Amino acid sequence: MRVVFSFPHVLGAPGIGWTAWNQVEGLTRAGHEVHVVAAGLARPVEAASVTLTLSVAGRRIPHRAVGRDRAFVWHDRRAARRVRALRPDVVHLWPLGAGAAATAGREVGAAVMREAPNTHTAHAWRVVAAEVARLGLEDRVRTAHTANAEHLRMEQAEWDAATAILAPSEPVADSFRAAGFADDRILRHRYGYRPGSRRVRPRAGDRPLRAVYVGLGEPRKGLHHALAAWKASTASRAGELTVVGRMLPGYAELLRDDLGLPGVRTVGFSDDVASVLAASDVLLLPTLEEGSALVTYEAQGAGCIPLVSSAAGADFEDGVHGFVHTPGDVDALRGHLDVLDADPALRTRMSAACLEHAPALTWEVAAARLGEAYALARGSEVPRGHEVAA
Repeated sequence: MRVVFSFPHVLGAPGIGWTAWNQVEGLTRAGHEVHVVAAGLARPVEAASVTLTLSVAGRRIPHRAVGRDRAFVWHDRRAARRVRALRPDVVHLWPLGAGAAATAGREVGAAVMREAPNTHTAHAWRVVAAEVARLGLEDRVRTAHTANAEHLRMEQAEWDAATAILAPSEPVADSFRAAGFADDRILRHRYGYRPGSRRVRPRAGDRPLRAVYVGLGEPRKGLHHALAAWKASTASRAGELTVVGRMLPGYAELLRDDLGLPGVRTVGFSDDVASVLAASDVLLLPTLEEGSALVTYEAQGAGCIPLVSSAAGADFEDGVHGFVHTPGDVDALRGHLDVLDADPALRTRMSAACLEHAPALTWEVAAARLGEAYALARGSEVPRGHEVAA
């Protein structure tokens, strides 16, 4: 299929830029004709064409130089022009546009697919605001999930014009259903990971438990729950917890004592997450709101057992490849740590199960599922509540 892929951020940059870049690469290698429209490019990409909307003479213009919302509107208009010129089969949109490319897609008869990398925006804001308030951080922490009425208006314009919402996990799909979206406008797909060249073996259980948290240090990701569970667990007596990621200052101050506990070390941002996961037995991600955290895929590829909340959007069988707890349930997470700390053989079996499951979690497989979602949206009718087959 011919696809216009609109990404109003820097394609290939850490975070959603890495996710979108892998989608483009996977789609192209799967034989689709992908035309990228992006604000900027952080790494080369295989595509039929690349249009950069915030670059002049090869130099990228930061969004803030023209105002973020104005930059998004400008990008969206450029993407709309490409849609009308190319008349694609599919228009794949990432937030935030203002709806022009979505409208143009419908005008030329394309299936307009709106990526939902997180839960419905209003739901995400409510969850994050409630946790920030519970922690008493209202005036000390501002995150990307702080309410912004203009951004919500822009997203609503895209949702209204879209043929389907692309939901990478069931929590995302559920949040859109709760917001009133019909099942037949929600298509499930998923994200993936890139296997490294390093040979990874199942973890031996002959050492104290090593746990790792990977992600931005912010209330939304639940690091405070991870630290509370770790502190109460038997694993903390001889084990080690490594915290990887940039910390929001006000949040770091709140957690100062727990981050300073014996056996807990904070290493800041790392561009070699694969090595950190390969050196760890378990991943802790008690997130309160998420789309589908890439680190849960990467962990399984490294044989690192995910201990995550049901909001993480992880793709594995509970009790086989990892353990799932309800968001905010510190006691359950502590119990999962205790079980693995007390049973080295179980730790080894679950690590091996992760490695066995990993080939089904690659970006190559994810691209195939995304292509199937495109085909469904192009059909005369999208099956109600359909989930694309693995």
